[in-house]
This record gives sequence, structure tokens and C-alpha cells, in this order.
Amino acid sequence: MGFKEDVGTKFIFVTGGVISGVGKGIAAASLGSILKARGYSVNIQKCDPYLNVDSGTLNPAEHGECFVTSDGAETDLDLGHYERFLDQNLTQSSSLMSGRVLREVLENERAGKYRGKTVQYIPHVTDLMKQKILEASKGFGIHIVEIGGTMGDIEAQAFTEAIREIGLSVGRENTLYAHVVYLPYLETSKEFKTKPAQNALRDARNSGIFPELLLTRSEKPAPPKLKEKLALFGGISKEAIAMLPNAESIYQVPISLELQGIGDYVVSRLNLKPSKANIKKWEDLTDKMAEAKKKSVSIGLVVKYVDNEDSYFSVTEALRSAGWDNGVIVKIKYISAEKVESGELKLDDVAKEVDGFLVPGGFGNRGIEGKILAASYALENEIPYLGICLGMQVAAIAGARRAGLTKANSTEFDSDTPDPVVTTMEDQKGKELTGGTMRLGNYDCEIKEGSLAYKLYGNNLIQERHRHRYEVNAKYLTDLEEAGLIITGTNPQTNLPEILEAAPELNHPFYIAAQFHPEFTSRPTNPQALFNGLIQAVV
Repeated sequence: MGFKEDVGTKFIFVTGGVISGVGKGIAAASLGSILKARGYSVNIQKCDPYLNVDSGTLNPAEHGECFVTSDGAETDLDLGHYERFLDQNLTQSSSLMSGRVLREVLENERAGKYRGKTVQYIPHVTDLMKQKILEASKGFGIHIVEIGGTMGDIEAQAFTEAIREIGLSVGRENTLYAHVVYLPYLETSKEFKTKPAQNALRDARNSGIFPELLLTRSEKPAPPKLKEKLALFGGISKEAIAMLPNAESIYQVPISLELQGIGDYVVSRLNLKPSKANIKKWEDLTDKMAEAKKKSVSIGLVVKYVDNEDSYFSVTEALRSAGWDNGVIVKIKYISAEKVESGELKLDDVAKEVDGFLVPGGFGNRGIEGKILAASYALENEIPYLGICLGMQVAAIAGARRAGLTKANSTEFDSDTPDPVVTTMEDQKGKELTGGTMRLGNYDCEIKEGSLAYKLYGNNLIQERHRHRYEVNAKYLTDLEEAGLIITGTNPQTNLPEILEAAPELNHPFYIAAQFHPEFTSRPTNPQALFNGLIQAVV
């Protein structure tokens, strides 16, 4: 396939070597942010080698959160990094998994679109991958593509071949390959080792990818002289090597790249019009972080997964961003909902260690009674509470039980509950397993004037992102009102409840829950309204 018509876009392909989880997503997002800070139009895309069609069924404990775009795509958590660093909304086209490509190839084969030809990885799979990448790049001056996994992975080979072929098609002057590698430190000999990085570069070249930008990750700062060694044995210009030790905050990485001259190198290498980067927002954010160290607050996350912080990455980033904006560091304490449910963990003891509770989204009944207890405890003891998605549903269940419906529940957790305070709507019945009943992406929410939600948003009509199937049952709103809970946000098209909060007469310091996921629209330099409200309440 020929793609010469797309040479108006410059392509940067980001691959990884040595180990997975090395930070390609942060590196790619930071690179995009310093280019956007120069005034270029930048888009970014994640190509994941998993054979899943999307991230909707991946286990958060293993892969981290499922990030949802405004148009309803269930994606890898790196899309969250991209949106926060570039401060722009991405779409389905920015997330491409091997499973989606393979499914389309097989559907084309069944439909006879290949006219009897033998269907192969090259050219059929790789051509479709190239097509998806090029479609995503349309309308942008620079398109950054991150290839998931590690160079040499069997499942990543088709994507590797696809980006090699794009480089050939659009020409070297329009293509830059960046490689993110890990520099291990041997404590016994007190030295960093570059051999794994050298081998990773060799692996890339063996695949037909010739990196000209090297981003090195390490646990602590490596001596500058290593640049010379990496340049000599890696065959990369010294000015095209960035040393990226662990930073105090990931939002310091754009500043680090800029100070090391990486932005200027990329501009020169791709023959872009030179311009000065305006990274003041990152510098201001760093100043805010430093100032916030003088005071801290603690938020208890009542969750199912306590062993992998990536499971709730957007939530914790939204909390931290709100903290910086309010002059405090937010310390996050993970509270096992299962231990609360079993009685092993007493909420009276937990409340002494935290300033507020947050119950994030989730699926399944594991630890659900612990989450209901937390929502109920926060309401009765005037503890600031923010519920997100499932966090709104457990608040509704807690309220119904407070009103005397002792067996109230969600049909997700108890299909025989006599009081289905949370359930699927009538038009969803019988479709629960099809995937078609999920509410995904942006939906409208109409907010009642005078409510806490209205005060926080300053608007009576908002759009937020959803990812759920079950809804708060409007038949029980009177019962919820008896418990002191009122619906202050509804979807104007369906009248489904969107925001639940404590009634004014309860005089609660902060109790609000949303059916949507506000964490997905939070930005490090512009915290989301509900998170900002929670931190303001505890401060």
C-alpha cells in the first residue's frame, strides 16, 4: 500500500527495550507535551499487542485501570497519561489492540474481500495496522505512536513491521524512532550497566527499526558520562540521549526532557519550524507541588484491589491534582473493602487515620458490603465522602437500608433482593451479557440549581464519561429522601439519576456521589470539580 499522501504529518514511533513497564507511556506523553508547547498540533496513539479487542475485559489488578474516552472506548491506562499530559480529549482511534485488527481481518476474509488470496500477517494484518495508524494521524502535524510491550515480543512483531513500513513510505525526514530502555544499577559493584540497553538497540535494528532518540530510565540518577558510552556503543548522537531517573512526580518529566534539549533535537531532526517551548504550566505545577509539601491530608480509598495502585490511577492522580490546587499533599490510604466487610478492619479505627472516604468504580460483589458500610459510616459520622460509579450505587443502597429497607441491594450482587435499589432498566433485561447494555463515554447531566453539585460545577448542564451497566432505581427516590439523600443530577434524555448527595438539612460537610467517572476529565493543571470539592472540604 502507498501512503505518500500522508507526508504532511511527522511520525514519532516509541518502542521499549530491556523490560516492560519501563515508562514508555509517560515518555511518549511528555514528548508530546513539549512539542505541543511549541505550538505544533500533536496526536498520540497506543498500539497494544494484546489479542484482546479492547481493555474492557482486562483485570485491573494485572493491567491497571481501564480508561474510557469521551466517545466510549475502553482503553489502556496510557490513554489517561496522554490526555493529562497533552490536555486534550482522545478518541477510539488513539487505542488500537491486535485483537481488533485481527478480528477485522478475519471478518474481511469471511466476507470475501481478499478475493480468494491467502490471508497472511504480511501484508493483510500489517496493512490494516498501517491504515489505522495513518487514519489516526489525519489532521495533525505530529503523530506519536507508542508500541506496547518490549521489542522482540512475539505478539508485537506485526506492529513493529507496520511502523517499519510506514517509515519507508513517508521517508526518514518525516519519521523518528524513539527507544525507551532501562539502565539497571548493581548495588554490589555500585555501577550502572549499559549492556542491556545496547542489546535492546541491537534487537530493534534486527527488526528493521533504527532508533535515533534514546530515553534511558533508571531508579536513580546515572552519571552523565554514560551518555558518551551509550552514544559510542549504541550508535546514537549524544544530544539525542535523555537520562530519565525516577522523578518526584511524573509531571516533571516534560521539564527534564526540555532541559536536556530533546525538544530542540526532535524539531531539528524532523525539519520542523523552530519555536520556543512554553512549559510554564509545568514549572508552575512544580512550584505548587513544592508549596503543598507544607501540609497534607489523607483520603481513604475503599477498594477491592489493594496491591496494584495502577488499578485506580486516574482517581489517585485526580486527588493529587486537587491537592496541589488547594495547597496540600494528598496521602492515599488503601482500605480493603473485604477486611471492612469481614470485621477485620474497623471503620472507627480507619476514620482516625483519614480525613475523607472515596469509593471508586468497580464490578463484582467482592467486598461490596464493606463499601456499603463505608458509605453509610461516612453519612452518619459526617465524614467527607465522594462516590464514583459503584460508589454512588453503594451510597444509594446504604441510604435505602437507613430508611428501613434492610434487604435493599443491587441486582448485580443479589438477584433476589426484594428492594432492587440498583438494577438494570427494563430495556436492558435479558441483554446483560451482550455488552450492548453498557453506558460508555460522554452523557449529559442536568444539575439542580442550589445543590452542592451546582456549586461545584458552576453550571446546570455538564457532560461526563460513564462506564457501567446498573442504574440507581428511580422507584426508590422517596426512600432515599427519607434517609437524607437527594438526586441533584439526572440525564435529561433518559431521566436516569446521575448525582446523589446529602440533603441540606443533614448539614453534612461533603457527601456526594456520581454515576459517571469524573476522574477521567481531571488534569494536573485543572483539577476536576468533584475532586476539588472533596479536598476543599477536608482542608
